[in-house]
Amino acid sequence: MKAMVIHKITSLSDDPAPLVLVDLPRPEPGPHEILIRVAACAVCHTELDEIEGRTPPPRLPVIPGHQVVGRVEALGPDASRYKPGDRVGVGWIFSSCGDCDACQAGNENLCPEFEATGRDANGGYAEYMLVNENYAAPIPSIFSDVEAAPLLCAGAVGYRALRLANLSDGQHLGLTGFGGSNHQVLQMARYLYPHSRIFVFARSAAEQEFARSLGAAWAGDPSERAPRRMNAIIDTTPVWSTVVDALGSLAPGGRLVINAIRKEDADKASLLKLDYAAHLWMEKEIKSVANVTRQDIREVLELAARIPIRPETQVYPLEQANQALLELKQRKIRGAKVLTL
Repeated sequence: MKAMVIHKITSLSDDPAPLVLVDLPRPEPGPHEILIRVAACAVCHTELDEIEGRTPPPRLPVIPGHQVVGRVEALGPDASRYKPGDRVGVGWIFSSCGDCDACQAGNENLCPEFEATGRDANGGYAEYMLVNENYAAPIPSIFSDVEAAPLLCAGAVGYRALRLANLSDGQHLGLTGFGGSNHQVLQMARYLYPHSRIFVFARSAAEQEFARSLGAAWAGDPSERAPRRMNAIIDTTPVWSTVVDALGSLAPGGRLVINAIRKEDADKASLLKLDYAAHLWMEKEIKSVANVTRQDIREVLELAARIPIRPETQVYPLEQANQALLELKQRKIRGAKVLTL
């Protein structure tokens, strides 16, 4: 099979083509595993975090990609949940122990043995991939392969962030950053909270216009003040400055949900000018999002089919994965980027 692999940790600023196209043997499924013939895999900012060393893979080379849609090609011993030809998806959660306190409480995303697709195990930037059948989800027929792929991480982790925001209908929601995840969150929020107004903070005029076209009540730069203070803000950006901006835009008792695997330039965090009275007083909260559960993925697929959400996508062949990643790095974004095979 053909696959694009990470073979070293590097900066895209120094190496704009960090992934290498290779030929590998087609993997064979083991006990409880299914072999998936990949049809589409969406591109995530986390792939940049892996390549550039902010969340490095434990072993190299590795095949990245964790928003995978394809069809079951073969079954391993004792695999019975799916049959060949079934269409399934795989998200960021590749496996968890199932026995720890977190798993037993339904928080498998917090499992100390959590493994991530495309980082700790080979992912979907390839013609085939393996996964335990219990970590694959059926894809609703309403979606094409390309439409379904961004729902598996950008959609699922956005859905988790929206739940963690604890919003009530009629309260105001802010979204900082407007890429693959938050453009789906806006559509979910409008459906789940029809009386709420949604305000979008994005750097580019194109992203701001895109947000307004999807129903945002207001869109401006993260450093601007919206017409109203927010009851909750979901921040999907990789930078630190937006945290201070968001805290200053929260209403008393408001909650900032940071939806990012890593923030870039960790050394800059110590330079942030936090003012207790302006940014943290009045019982404001900060909550982070860590990974996703299988339940998040199942629920977001059902919700997205009900709304329905049609993720905005830009499509690239597998061989152009480096181009898609470089454009993501350069913030040339409208919706989600998806590789097709």
